Amino acid sequence: MNRITQLFNIQYPIVQGGMIWNSGYKLASAVSNAGGLGLIGAGSMYPDVLREHIQKCKKATDKPFGVNVPMLYPNIEEIMQIIKEEGVKIVFTSAGNPKTWTPFLKENGITVVHVVSSTKFALKAQEAGVDAIVAEGFEAGGHNGRDETTTLTLIPMVKERVTIPLIAAGGIATGRGMLAAMVLGADGVQMGSRFAASVESSSHENYKKTIVETNEGDTMLTLKELAPVRLIRNKFYNDLQELYAKCPTPEDLKALLGRARAKKGMFEGDLVEGELEIGQIAGVIHEILPVDTIVENVINEFRQAQQEVSKIEF
Repeated sequence: MNRITQLFNIQYPIVQGGMIWNSGYKLASAVSNAGGLGLIGAGSMYPDVLREHIQKCKKATDKPFGVNVPMLYPNIEEIMQIIKEEGVKIVFTSAGNPKTWTPFLKENGITVVHVVSSTKFALKAQEAGVDAIVAEGFEAGGHNGRDETTTLTLIPMVKERVTIPLIAAGGIATGRGMLAAMVLGADGVQMGSRFAASVESSSHENYKKTIVETNEGDTMLTLKELAPVRLIRNKFYNDLQELYAKCPTPEDLKALLGRARAKKGMFEGDLVEGELEIGQIAGVIHEILPVDTIVENVINEFRQAQQEVSKIEF
C-alpha cells in the first residue's frame, strides 16, 4: 500500500477523473469495483440528478467512491448538503478556493482532495487543510490551467513544495505513464480521457468513437479568456478560431459558446456543433473498452515497465 491507496482504502492508486457528461454512477462504480477510485462528476448534474447517481452508486458498489465538485457550480450549497446527507466520504473539489468548503467537508468526516494546475495553488490547497491534491498538467482534457505547465515539469515542482499525498493528472492513460508520474514523485494518478472512452462512460457513442480516432495535434487549448478548455478540432472549434481573428471580447466568445455546448457534443453526440473536450493522450487510446479491462491493462503494463526499467544499465 502507498499513501493514496491508504487514504482512500483502494487496491490501486488510480483515480478516475470526475468528467462532465462522462462520469455517472455506472463509470464511478465500475472503476471502484475494479480496484481504483471512481468519481461521480457533479459538474454536469442538477442537484436531484446528483443525489440519484450517488444513491445508485452506493447500490452498485460496496467499495469507496467519491464526487467531483467544481466550486463555481451555481447550486454549490445544495450540492454540498446532498453530499453530506448521502454520506459521501470522498470529495474532489476544483475551480475555486479550497478554503471555502474544506472546513465544512472535514467537519463532516469527508476526505477532501483539491485539483490544482500550479505549485502556488498546491500550496494554498495544503494550507487550506485538504488531505491530498491532484496536480493536473497542460496536456489534460476539459478545463485547464492558464500557465500551460506540462505534467512532466509540474509533478516534480509540486513534489518539492508539498508534504500531503500527490496525485498526477494530465496525459496519463497507460501503465507506463502511471509509472513515469510516480517516478517523478506522484503517489498515484488520475486518468480522465482513458475512462471517457470506456463502455461504462455516460457519454455518447459518437464522442467515444471520436476519442479513439483522435491523433497527435487534433486537440487544442482555447477560450483562455473565459476558462481554458482543451477541445478536439471540429466545426465549433473552427468557428472559435474565426472569431478570434476578429479580436473578440469575452462577451463575443460567450455569445458563440452559448449554452450546453459540452452537453451537445459529449452527451448528445453532436460532433459538428458540440464542444468535444479530451486530453492530448487521446492519441494513444485506440479502443473503447470495459473499465475492468482498462484497469487490468494499466496495472499489467505498469508492472512490466517496472521490470524493464530495473534492467536498464549505463
